[in-house]
Amino acid sequence: MSARLRLLIATHSAHKLAELRELLQLEHAELVSLDDLGIRDDPDETGSTFATNARIKARFGARRTGLPTLADDSGVEVDALDGAPGVRTRRYAGPEASDVDNNTKLLAALHGLPPERRGARYVCVLALAQPPDGAGSRDAVPIRLVRGTTRGRIAAAPKGSGGFGYDPIFEPAGEPPGGRTFGQWSAADKHAVSHRGRAARRMIPILRELGF
Repeated sequence: MSARLRLLIATHSAHKLAELRELLQLEHAELVSLDDLGIRDDPDETGSTFATNARIKARFGARRTGLPTLADDSGVEVDALDGAPGVRTRRYAGPEASDVDNNTKLLAALHGLPPERRGARYVCVLALAQPPDGAGSRDAVPIRLVRGTTRGRIAAAPKGSGGFGYDPIFEPAGEPPGGRTFGQWSAADKHAVSHRGRAARRMIPILRELGF
């Protein structure tokens, strides 16, 4: 039996790696993280869009390791905040902010707003980078991009312990105001409608074309 192909997931997040493993279900590939390969640093995410930052991370991984690299850049955009936190989702409350810190800051920013003014969407962009001729090469790195979004609203308070990030305060479309957050949904139900689930289903045919 031939060795399984390796696909680098350009993240240090164990939650994100586990979720992508569940979503992609690649039969012929081993998904590894930056930490698995002993890479502790990150590229500077200087982009103003999720797509730009996903490209930056995918190229970083492919050039450093010589492996095909899949990068996820995702976050929440809140209508009342003109799309913030957006690309700063993970660092909304500061560079070392925890999920609780970020959720607390977002709830404070929306304090007192009624449900109809708490509209938001989750966005995920996945970028797949093919490695250049050699690790560390500055040659062009081909990129494939897919995108997924999920509409909803920001809840008045956290509910549930499932998922990660802003899941405990995100009520997906279809839930009434005060209804269940993603933190209260099962993983399977969330994957069916989530931004990352939708992006992953668009990426799967591309990966299978490449033999993964």
